[in-house]
Amino acid sequence: MSIILKAENISKQYRLGNVGAGSLGDDLKRWWYNIRGKEDPFLKVGAENDRSSLATEDYVWALKDINFEVKQGEVLGIIGKNGAGKSTLLKLLSRVTTPTTGSIKTRGRIASLLEVGTGFHGELTGRENIFMNGAVLGMTRNEIKSKLDEIIAFSGCEKYIDTPVKRYSSGMTVRLGFAVAAHLEPEILVVDEVLAVGDADFQKKAIGKMQDLSTGEGRTVLFVSHNMNSIQSLCSVSLLLEKGKIVYKGSTEKAISKYLNEDKEPVSDLTKLTDRAGAGNFRFTNIKLGNPFNEVELFKLGEKLGFHFEITNYNYNETNNLRIIIGVYNEKGEGLLRFDSSAFDKIKISNSMQQFKISCIVEDNLTILPGRYSVNIAMFNNDIMEDYLASKIFFNVINDNYLGGEKTFDNYNLSKVIYKHQWECKF
Repeated sequence: MSIILKAENISKQYRLGNVGAGSLGDDLKRWWYNIRGKEDPFLKVGAENDRSSLATEDYVWALKDINFEVKQGEVLGIIGKNGAGKSTLLKLLSRVTTPTTGSIKTRGRIASLLEVGTGFHGELTGRENIFMNGAVLGMTRNEIKSKLDEIIAFSGCEKYIDTPVKRYSSGMTVRLGFAVAAHLEPEILVVDEVLAVGDADFQKKAIGKMQDLSTGEGRTVLFVSHNMNSIQSLCSVSLLLEKGKIVYKGSTEKAISKYLNEDKEPVSDLTKLTDRAGAGNFRFTNIKLGNPFNEVELFKLGEKLGFHFEITNYNYNETNNLRIIIGVYNEKGEGLLRFDSSAFDKIKISNSMQQFKISCIVEDNLTILPGRYSVNIAMFNNDIMEDYLASKIFFNVINDNYLGGEKTFDNYNLSKVIYKHQWECKF
């Protein structure tokens, strides 16, 4: 497949604070340097796009040295935390703004849906906005008319299509905006997180349409989302942005894994954690994983799994209804296992017990496939949350001759668990 979009060394810099606060002399000097083709003499080398620290420069690089290519018919996922530069990148690719440095080369028309109401005029009706957007894309009136009924039907806004868009709800605006962008035959469709505004049925419908555009019509889609399930199902290739830089580009599965686990490291001392929820009368002070006999962090497929908690009762409270819930998640953030103490006898704690231990031993053998898993743990007292720890504890599962011989698994993506089994062939 041919390259339809190529980004070469693109960077985007923004000025912090007030713009135009310099003197007339500065402006004249800046103008003189500009017409001579020289760099702005007052341009500072700005700080990187780091939201965790205060700015120390007048400028910030929202994006820095971005390089990638997209093939025709490819669906590229773009993921990253809030502030990583995803929306800025899409604005550059959609030509809403220009890069400070670098170049973007594209072939064909680009349609984009970046924010609720992007490209719509509030005073115009839905029908009029469809024609306006088509004209912006370079389509003739007859071309737009041939798609009009299909666009209106897909958006579900038939009843309000001749009503000014300013009276639409955000969901209606997004539905119409996506329908327009997807049906006016762009070579490249750029979609930001705005689909999150729509309901579940429309999100499913929109993802199906993007898949059809890619596989059926050979069109290219650039898709930004915080919904990893949508990214996984739609995108064959993804890139991960962090602080305005690409830290990974490749398979979507690996990109999602890196995104979900980039800041997740085991915590050795739970008592030093400050970012924990709950009332705090009871706190987990130590958590160990293991089988009934040994403390381990590496399990073999088919072994027993156990959770061992040390809990502190800070205010010497007495309770007859302490509840602990454990959730086990894979690297995609999908919940696989759940254990809940409320399914059994209630945990009773007297007011003389400041520190105590509780264990949960899983009776069945571990059957989740080899990989790295995180553990979320919550503790409640009479339905009031006392403590909650998310992704502070991890363990790994390996295949150690579980099926016998040299047997292994061809593709872990096809399932999440495996049980020992036998095959028979009778004649």
